[in-house]
Amino acid sequence: MKTSQKIKVLLDYSSTNYFVYRGEPMGFEYDVLKRFARKHSLTMEVVVVTNMDSVFDWLNKGDGDIAAGNLTVTRSREREVEFSEALLYTRQVLVQRKPENWKKRKRKDWEKELIKEKEQLYGKEVYVRKNSSYYSQLRSISTDKNNPIKIIETPGNVSTEELIEKVALGEISFTVTDFNIALANLFLFPDIDISTFISPPTKIAWAVRRNSPVLLDSLNAWLNEYKKGKEFKSIEKKYFGTKQKRTLNAREDFLLEEGGLISPFDETIKKYADKIQWDWKLLASLIYQESKFNPGAESWAGAKGVMQLMPATAEKYGINEESSIEQQIAAGVKLLTKMDQILKESVADSSERIKFVLASYNVGLGHVQDAQRLASKYGKRSDVWENQVDYFLLHKSETKYYKDYVVQYGVCRGKQPYFFVLEVLARYEHYKNMEFAGKLKQPD
Repeated sequence: MKTSQKIKVLLDYSSTNYFVYRGEPMGFEYDVLKRFARKHSLTMEVVVVTNMDSVFDWLNKGDGDIAAGNLTVTRSREREVEFSEALLYTRQVLVQRKPENWKKRKRKDWEKELIKEKEQLYGKEVYVRKNSSYYSQLRSISTDKNNPIKIIETPGNVSTEELIEKVALGEISFTVTDFNIALANLFLFPDIDISTFISPPTKIAWAVRRNSPVLLDSLNAWLNEYKKGKEFKSIEKKYFGTKQKRTLNAREDFLLEEGGLISPFDETIKKYADKIQWDWKLLASLIYQESKFNPGAESWAGAKGVMQLMPATAEKYGINEESSIEQQIAAGVKLLTKMDQILKESVADSSERIKFVLASYNVGLGHVQDAQRLASKYGKRSDVWENQVDYFLLHKSETKYYKDYVVQYGVCRGKQPYFFVLEVLARYEHYKNMEFAGKLKQPD
């Protein structure tokens, strides 16, 4: 590794450990591993694991140097690989759906309908991967031979997060995951309950081959020191903090601010909307969706300012903490213009292209182009958004689609950009109505 100056990390796509947000890779384990690589002057290459049942086979074949991805340390796994010191400790929890109308009921009433004890799982169907630690734990607590827990095995290419979503949608009744993963997904799926623990504390760690003692020693020495610092705690809080809101598609109504019809920055928005040939009220709606016109806005992912530019993008366009509102808007419009120019080749109609640009600004151009390729493959129009490309972006979190050979950017939580487009356009209509009403002659 020192010779090649590269370290290969095996990771699966997930909304907690490794994903791409607005073209920038991030995630809890990705962020921590990146710092280990930086410490040793190594370039980190992520090798995406398409089937987590095979992660240790990939590691031992040399496809990667470190295996990661919320790996629980078990005795059977320790016979295959060596594990590092604990990255963190967690416990396994039962994921179940809250009762109907739970929001309108008192917690103490609807909680009575939940499964709280392992004995209540006897005879119930619980969906987990066979080679996961969750499967082993369920086997160990299913002690009633006459009425065992019905463990339904799912393929290794079906992620735990997909199973959590199926519980949230009512497609299956139960699955099991680690509390940290469950907590992160609770913000995406508030209808799930994760309060029932089914295991003692378990160790989450990274794995290396048995013939990599130097790498293991380096990992352990670095982890033992790094975990004591504020940076590690900050990263952990960023992805698993109990108060962290991890959904960006706020649904609040727009607020009429002083200083303009829509915002304090109307004149600036008008100036730069002309550069992309958009109605300024459409650009205003996008800015509200991103930041609610708050110059100090900062998302959980690190996007900042009224245009919510990610750090790498902000740096590319010369934006820093001292940049003015006008400079921020100018940079955001440059990014929108670039996306518009790229998409013009595949979406000729300018009105239709706006929807593609909005989605790209929210989740990244690569995911939108993946959805276009999927639309073409499945006989849909790749230049039409509604009920065509938007369908494939919405469903890009499903294994069938994000692991398709035409897909280049992996899994995507498609609900976020899908609703982003709908909400920006819906608010745009409100803004047009506001301006029209303002021009009406008022009665004496």
